[in-house]
Amino acid sequence: MFCGIVAGELPAATVHEDHDTLAFLDHRPLFRGHVLLVPKVHVTILSELPAERVGPFFTLAQRLERAVEDGLGADGSLIMINNVISQSVPHLHLHVIPRRKKDGLRFWLGPRHPYDDEHPAEEYANRIRAALANT
Repeated sequence: MFCGIVAGELPAATVHEDHDTLAFLDHRPLFRGHVLLVPKVHVTILSELPAERVGPFFTLAQRLERAVEDGLGADGSLIMINNVISQSVPHLHLHVIPRRKKDGLRFWLGPRHPYDDEHPAEEYANRIRAALANT
């Protein structure tokens, strides 16, 4: 779907386009002004985005955050990327969603799973450090 938008085969309300990225309004917005930022190269998840494109991608995300908030008079925004789980389109996309106080969105991160004697934090940190050393 996003590749079709990038190729100009599917319609979208474009907010920004450059050589490597395209930003457009979500056709099923959480709130009006909900923007999706996609790389033009097809990658599914953030870790697949070529390293040289990561900086420009997130610099544009910063600019879009300000533009959405300032342009729409929003109190803030929600910036989000889903990797695989809850990713409705298998193409990397970053959401910039305008937020207003008392807008009704109940963004809840839970249930929480605290560390305990059976699941010590340091064990999880060690596993992540080991995987990070292999990347």
